[in-house]
This record gives sequence, C-alpha cells and structure tokens, in this order.
Amino acid sequence: MKFIDLAEVAVIAGKGGDGLAAFRREKYVPAGGPSGGNGGPGGSVYLIGEPNLQTLLDFRYSHKFKAPDGQRGGPNNRTGASGEDLYIEVPCGTVVYDAETDAVIGDIVAPQQALKVAQGGKGGLGNRHFLSNRNRAPEYALPGLPGEERRIRLELKLLAEVGIIGLPNAGKSTLISALSAARPKIADYPFTTLVPNLGVVRKPTGDGTVFADIPGLIEGAHLGQGLGHEFLRHIERTRLLLHLVDGTAEDPLENYRTIQQELTAYGRGLSDRPQLLALNKVDALLAEDVDDLVAAFEAETHGPVLTVSAVSRHNLDRLMQAVWDYLDAHPVPSPESAIAEPQGIV
Repeated sequence: MKFIDLAEVAVIAGKGGDGLAAFRREKYVPAGGPSGGNGGPGGSVYLIGEPNLQTLLDFRYSHKFKAPDGQRGGPNNRTGASGEDLYIEVPCGTVVYDAETDAVIGDIVAPQQALKVAQGGKGGLGNRHFLSNRNRAPEYALPGLPGEERRIRLELKLLAEVGIIGLPNAGKSTLISALSAARPKIADYPFTTLVPNLGVVRKPTGDGTVFADIPGLIEGAHLGQGLGHEFLRHIERTRLLLHLVDGTAEDPLENYRTIQQELTAYGRGLSDRPQLLALNKVDALLAEDVDDLVAAFEAETHGPVLTVSAVSRHNLDRLMQAVWDYLDAHPVPSPESAIAEPQGIV
C-alpha cells in the first residue's frame, strides 16, 4: 500500500429544495387556500475518523465529493425530503485546512469523530408561508439556497506517542522491528526508509503504545532536501522523541547536532519536545570507545545517555523502561469532545 499523507479535494454540500406554490382545491373544503410546502435542506459534508485507515491514498483518485440535494416541497403543506449527509472516511490524525485561506478547519484524532466541512443549503419556503391577512392567495415560493462549496487540504499526521528520529542508517527500522511486530525493509547497506513505519509496543501492563519510525532526516531536510521535510509533521503529535545515534559513525556527536539543528529549523516546538538519547550499535565498539562517546554526549546534552544495540537487543529493556517511566509520569490530557464544529460554518 502506497503511503500518501497529503491531499486536496473539493467538497460540495447539497442544494436546498425549492418551495412549492400550490393551492388546495377540494370539493368539500371551502377556502382551501395556499398549500405549497417548503423544500428540504441539502445534505452536509462531514469527515469522519476511521481507525483502520493509515493513508490518504483514496483521495489521490477522488477529488470531488458532493452531498445530495434536498427535494422540492409538495402539495398539502408537505415538506420536501432532506438530502442525506455525506460522510467521508479519513485516517485518525488528519488535520483539515481551508485550501484558499490556509486556516485550520479542524483536527480529527478519534475514531468516529465527525467534522462538518460543508453546510447544506436551506430549503426554499412554499407559498403557505406567505399567507397573511393582506395576501390571502400568494402565488410565489422561494428557491432553495445552494450548499457550501470549498476546497480543503488534508494533512495526515501520524498518531504515535513515541517518535524515533535519527540520521539514515542509525538503526531506526531495526529498532522498531525489534520492539514490535512491524517489519520495515532493513538492509546491510546505507539507505533511507521511504515511508514512516508504525509499530505497537506492549507495556508490562499489557497496554499498547504506538511508536513511529520517522525516515529521511538529513541535513537541510527543513529546506526540502531529501525526504525528511515530508515526514517531520509526523512527529508533531508525539509525546516523546527517541533520538537514535549510530555509534559506529565517523562523527556521532556531529550527527546528533545535525538532527537537533533540523528540529530547531523546522520549528513548531519540535526542538522543545522531550528526548531520550540512545547510542546504537555499541556491540560493534570497544568498551573504552563506548565510554568516551557516552562522556562526550553527556557533556553535550547534560543528560543521561543510553547505550543499546537493536540487532543484538542489548539494553533494550533499559531503554523501554526509560520510555515507560516518562510516559507514566506525563499522562495524556483528557480528550476533547468527539464532535467538532469547524470554523466558518454555522
């Protein structure tokens, strides 16, 4: 399945049905008068969170979505049928923007959370509505109003509590495959993963925590170089960043600084996100070299440095305990209401 995390589509709400101008003429009903019914309202367009979707691939082939129109009013004061609302499934974690103003319409983060993105048009009034003492036989009715039409941009930001970052070949894919059931492509030669990988890691209590392997971070990623700028958005939601550094690299400390500079340059608070630093591939180093690297990183970060090996699973239990300790000490805030009403829609 191809990973698509950006899409732009047009949404068109249904037009309201026209009101009807009609008169009741029956043999045994004196002064029947006007009896035209109102038109039915047009259907609105909603986006709804679907937990089984992981990509916006469907929107690559469908670019326009229209809700049904309302029906015309009927005689005998019958209101026309309403147009059915249109519900479009999107992955949880989708942020919705107005494509013209770039304003945020809403953020869909929970399963079955509904977000209205286009309001259906109101039905027109039938001539029964205009009956008065001065006008006992109105011969006119109002047309239905058009539904709202707008272009929206969808951006998928993965819902993961822990984001694994680092330069290509730091061992991120190997680590997530060692911790979870995820099976990303892994090779013995330097290359970068082309899509983010999600894996569910089980806590000792049995609860699952979602980890995301964020690929393609290189120097200049925030400027559009490589693939990193396309995926930096996926760590905006993470509660904790797990920074993996290749201990066998030519200059591990400089590699660490490169990633920190990219997070700072990208902005949106990523450089302030809590981090755990893990020095990977230590099983390929001499003990004294590991000690020297740990001392250098502690002097740089003024914090603890974990030494691990994703391949041999060395110290992964200590790494995971540090992750659980942080997540337990910083619980998730209580969720907001599952029904969101977007900006610009009444």
